[in-house]
Amino acid sequence: MTPSPARRYRYYDLLLVAFVVALLCSNLIGAGKAAVITLPVLGEVTYGAGILFFPISYLFGDILTEVYGYAHDRRAVWAGFGALLFAALMSLVVIGLTPAQGAYMASYQQGLETVFGNTWRIVLASMLAFWAGSMANAYVMARLKVATQGRHLWVRTIGSTAVGELIDSSIFYLTAFYGVWPTEQVIAVAVAQYFLKTGWEVLMTPVTYRVVAWLKRKENEDYYDVGTNFSPFRVGV
Repeated sequence: MTPSPARRYRYYDLLLVAFVVALLCSNLIGAGKAAVITLPVLGEVTYGAGILFFPISYLFGDILTEVYGYAHDRRAVWAGFGALLFAALMSLVVIGLTPAQGAYMASYQQGLETVFGNTWRIVLASMLAFWAGSMANAYVMARLKVATQGRHLWVRTIGSTAVGELIDSSIFYLTAFYGVWPTEQVIAVAVAQYFLKTGWEVLMTPVTYRVVAWLKRKENEDYYDVGTNFSPFRVGV
């Protein structure tokens, strides 16, 4: 019996590209800037500017899993992981090249090192945290959809993000800064980042509802992960 060809979707490729772009931009543009915000309970909190946009990747992950299923989101996560790895390697090569003579190029080289010259410990922490957190987010989202029989989307989006961001923040800050920062500071920053990222997902819930409903209607798809192989090391759908 000839297997049926994989179904093609109108918007999946566009969402995958948007997911990777949001991931790269949040890691390359925003991650290097430390900003300050005053919160009612926590007081003045220092945070990486990238967290304003990094949660968009989890928003995309929720949408992909809800509409297309775990396997399609898993493929997007691997695509994002590959993009981060390539960006890290490219940064290493470009920074390592000997700059041409001149004051402008010397200043440019210094700027490149400031923005893209993260230590390999931080780069590794970022990639591992993203991969593990995103896979966990997709897994919880898919399992909850089956368990709730497709009801209560807000429970799935917020619950899966809470789990995924917990894993993401824990891996990143422990891997990147344990033994470098005081342990109390590592914990405090990780907790603050976790609540900021998860709170962002809560605020975006109405947007998620609208996008999911629109995509399900346009794609004529509402996938349930029954009998799915949840291995995070597969790429195929």
